[in-house]
Amino acid sequence: MSALNKAKGFKKSKSGTYLSMATTAFGALGVAKQIKKARAEQDTLRLVDATVSAVAIVTGLAILYRELKRLGDDDVLLG
Repeated sequence: MSALNKAKGFKKSKSGTYLSMATTAFGALGVAKQIKKARAEQDTLRLVDATVSAVAIVTGLAILYRELKRLGDDDVLLG
């Protein structure tokens, strides 16, 4: 398997899925700051926006976790 094919398959590998989960979780830090700031300023609209973003992050992590479980032993990089 060529290096280019391995690079293309990285997103569908366990390592790629872990990396996606980490970057998604890192986005949660920004959302947490946004929620804290919105509460301090009593800005309801920003609080709703941050809450929707937090729900999107949780959903994204759940989808990535499901994909990780689905990969099982069929890791592209190991094949």
